[in-house]
Amino acid sequence: MAAAISSRRFGDLFLEMIAAERGAARNTIDAYTRDLQDYFEFLTAKKIDMLTASSHDIRAWLDELGARGLTTASAARRLSCVRQFHRFLYSEGHRSDDPTSVIEGPKRGRPLPKILSVDEVDRLLNVAAEGIEDQTRPIVGRLRAARMHCLLEILYGTGLRVSELVTLPLRAAHTRDPLLVIKGKGGRERLVPLSDPAKASIQKWRGLLVARFPAIANSPWLFPSESESGHLTRQAFARDLKEIAAAAGLSPSRISPHVLRHAFASHLLQNGADLRIVQELLGHADVSTTQIYTHILDERMKSMVRDLHPLSDP
Repeated sequence: MAAAISSRRFGDLFLEMIAAERGAARNTIDAYTRDLQDYFEFLTAKKIDMLTASSHDIRAWLDELGARGLTTASAARRLSCVRQFHRFLYSEGHRSDDPTSVIEGPKRGRPLPKILSVDEVDRLLNVAAEGIEDQTRPIVGRLRAARMHCLLEILYGTGLRVSELVTLPLRAAHTRDPLLVIKGKGGRERLVPLSDPAKASIQKWRGLLVARFPAIANSPWLFPSESESGHLTRQAFARDLKEIAAAAGLSPSRISPHVLRHAFASHLLQNGADLRIVQELLGHADVSTTQIYTHILDERMKSMVRDLHPLSDP
């Protein structure tokens, strides 16, 4: 059976399985496609068939990735994709072994997330809101400010992934419920809170948009745009966010949509939130992903012992 299928076709079958059985998002499929392409090109250059590739061959590929200057994290991600691919070949009976089973991944330390203080987040929000109420400003400038302020209020108040934020449907503007239903990675749904400041910023943004550009406001997206997708792109939001950071006196290199997501989680944990609750709010399938924040919990526990234990020094 295997001989009747071209080598490249195995990659397509694997990607189809990932999409159909695991519900992988488009971004994940695209990343896997690039990683497999790199692996296939290495095997082709070495005249190695993927059905006979050995653990030695895969280690040689990893060595080449390192020689090309790929970071440990990038190499580990590519190996993860190739592991899954070879497990697929084995489970489907195309190979009688899995050559990746004896390969250890590149050693990497898990970096701590970039953290913003509450004061720094406040500065971002205040700068973003400047000029929204200024009737003398051009409407385009007021709209841009209202949109950015709304994006920041929702992002910091919910911890959404940037892809979830820019694709919020218009119905999010009309909900009276304090919770939003978000469809995240793998099609998994979760509930996130929508704060009163976030609701107010949505109403301000929508009010200005509907009053001046009703045709655009009729879009099915909360943040419509002239992009191919019809909604604001992640890249455009990230670019505008760096402009706001610079205006707020913060280094743009420290600021990204993901950093605001980290701020949401970090500030909750600093104020006593349970790690499992934060896991659910962030949409992490496994609590181990959320445990990148355990340094915050460690400091909190040290403080509790120091301040509350009867044998602590006065």
